[in-house]
Amino acid sequence: MEPLEKSTLLSERRYNGSLTKTLKTLLVFTALMITLPLGLYFSSKSYVFEGTLGMSKPDSYFYAAIVAVGAVHLVLALFVYVAWNEGSRQWLEGKLD
Repeated sequence: MEPLEKSTLLSERRYNGSLTKTLKTLLVFTALMITLPLGLYFSSKSYVFEGTLGMSKPDSYFYAAIVAVGAVHLVLALFVYVAWNEGSRQWLEGKLD
């Protein structure tokens, strides 16, 4: 096999590996974006605001929604942080070649 073909194959493997890793990251954060806010909304509404603090239903809806919005912002911030670090790492690895 010629050196040019070998370097092309290595480059394609590296690209496919980074694409797979990126898709896995996206799927993990998509699952978190769906499950975490919903889970925190219903659990904080039932157990924290109505159960422990004894709030009325309208008040517990309001505060549970604030908790869910906070969870959405947390997941988005984590996604941006992970994507930023992953992109800079891939850029450095490509730069070193």
